[in-house]
Amino acid sequence: MRDLHLPGRSAVYAQNGLCATSHPIAAQVAIETLKSGGNAIDAAIAGALVLGIAEPQMTGIGGDCFVLIKPAGTEEILALNGSGRAPKGLDAAALRARGLEAIPIQGIETVTMPGAIDAFCRLSADHGRLSLDRILAPAIQYADEGIPVAARVAFDWVDDLPCLQSAARAFYSFDGKAPQVGQIFRAPGQAEVLRRIAREGRAGFYEGEVAEDMIASLQALGGSHTLEDLAATACDYTIPVSGPYQGVELVEHPPNGQGATAILLLNILKHFDLAAMDPFGTERAHIEAEASKLAYDARNRFIADPDRTTRLAHMLSPDTAAKLAALIDPKRAMEQAAPLTEAVHRDTIYITVIDRDRMAVSLIYSIFWGFGSGLASSKFGINFQNRGAGFTLQEGHPNEAGGGKRPMHTIIPGMLKQDGRVIMPFGVMGGAYQPTGHARFVSNLTDFGMDLQAAVDAPRCFSGPLGMEVERGYPDRVRAELEAMGHKVTIPDTPLGGAQAIRIDGDVLVGASDPRKDGCALGY
Repeated sequence: MRDLHLPGRSAVYAQNGLCATSHPIAAQVAIETLKSGGNAIDAAIAGALVLGIAEPQMTGIGGDCFVLIKPAGTEEILALNGSGRAPKGLDAAALRARGLEAIPIQGIETVTMPGAIDAFCRLSADHGRLSLDRILAPAIQYADEGIPVAARVAFDWVDDLPCLQSAARAFYSFDGKAPQVGQIFRAPGQAEVLRRIAREGRAGFYEGEVAEDMIASLQALGGSHTLEDLAATACDYTIPVSGPYQGVELVEHPPNGQGATAILLLNILKHFDLAAMDPFGTERAHIEAEASKLAYDARNRFIADPDRTTRLAHMLSPDTAAKLAALIDPKRAMEQAAPLTEAVHRDTIYITVIDRDRMAVSLIYSIFWGFGSGLASSKFGINFQNRGAGFTLQEGHPNEAGGGKRPMHTIIPGMLKQDGRVIMPFGVMGGAYQPTGHARFVSNLTDFGMDLQAAVDAPRCFSGPLGMEVERGYPDRVRAELEAMGHKVTIPDTPLGGAQAIRIDGDVLVGASDPRKDGCALGY
């Protein structure tokens, strides 16, 4: 139990249903959806779409999603890949001929087809209980009426504003400026798009006037995107990947997501006695950083479009982890094993819901960087994602950019099982940090026995392309000791990621939500 003398937050306990996400209005919408007869799928979709209005710099209908679902009455976990593909006209050779060595971070070359809406419509049809118009009603209302800009959202908006171009600047700035906390953000164009989806299903988005607005806007900006590219967008059910750690089983979404990286990372960490270390000390931070470098190097080599990820079994093999663990010097930092194939970002939302029948949903939904590509459709203001930045231009690489391919994705929903039963859906936002975040969260729970909220609150560090980022929750002594070991240590301007989780504890649900975000856990 936390020290009640000190600032902090308690976990949330409920019996009938619980939601944890990064904005309180979205959490409230999810709970209201459950109370009105919806199930966890209905509630997660309703809340996620509201997050596109509450946190427009993080997510929106122009983005992608990945989902893990545990239906009621079973312990089987289903995975749904709601990521879109590159337009058929994307050509890595042509980009190399322009002198590019990497896909630009933002801009027209990075825009892939939006997959989330197709996935939400499929989830609703296959697993939902309420009609699509009822699920979308809260997001339509909030898009029309607006949502006051929360503190973390305002903080991010200032950083992300410079990327906005042309129509996006008109839709996502306040006379060219970032909003102040409490200013109302409205998106009436998106409200109209959602009304069409409510009436027509996926056709309201992937066909007709909305589709024409998106494609005409992309082509006017120099894109090769076509109506055929958009209409062909379709989600896929697939089989999760998993691995054991300290008595629990970590279940992740398979490629093109990077969830296998978290499993490999934990497999490497098994070779060290983390439980004997100070959870917030130098030794654990160092070992985790070195293991992350090696796991991410494997990710960069192997993870790509599902059709081109051919060495997943090798990546998940205990033998692979053992050989990598042997490369770690407990006293000295190695050079970055390989440059990350995508840059660090922090722009993703995560929502998890469990209902009274114990259907559990772990859903992550993103436009990648802050305001995605920085581009939007001219009529409805649909912000286009920049997931194409997850491709490489290395010729012959499994993740080489190409028409009709899905790029390597950073967003990863997670679940934990124990003794064959699902005990927890969870997620950790934060771009490249996410596999490290998953591994650290699981280790906090198992190696150090932290309760759910403490495991979320605990200070974080990450060794990525910007060096060793160490949050202010660590003492200066640890930073100095890491520097002495060869790490290039910085204090990040923005905290590392954000997390939400719900534990099934007998007949009670326990929810935790990260104070690094504006959100909360709510139950009833």
